[in-house]
Amino acid sequence: MSTTATPHIGRKISRIRELRGMKQEALAIELGISQQSVSHIEQSETLEDEKLEQVAKVLGVTPEAIKNFSEDNILNIISNTFNSNDTSTLNAINLQPTFNPIDKVAELYERLLEAEKQKVAYLEKLFDKK
Repeated sequence: MSTTATPHIGRKISRIRELRGMKQEALAIELGISQQSVSHIEQSETLEDEKLEQVAKVLGVTPEAIKNFSEDNILNIISNTFNSNDTSTLNAINLQPTFNPIDKVAELYERLLEAEKQKVAYLEKLFDKK
């Protein structure tokens, strides 16, 4: 059994889990372990390679991504890829859709209604055959 000797692997796992919007309980369910076991993993400085691979798979990253994870790198990526043409970040984030959301809801409702009608017609047809 080899262990991954990366500075506090548990904190990295915890941070990636948080960034993915996942709770410890959800990670525990996916790994088939208890929430307390996930807490223990996140407090561990090292982790067996096999367990690291399992955790990485559930988190949707590679084991190397966990080993090399750094908050500074994430912030650099965000700051280097976010472009704003004005000085107001709020205006840059405030996206306006090019469609009317109410029209889209109405369209989806009509499609759902049509699908339900087709289901009812199919079920009636099945009952008529019997």
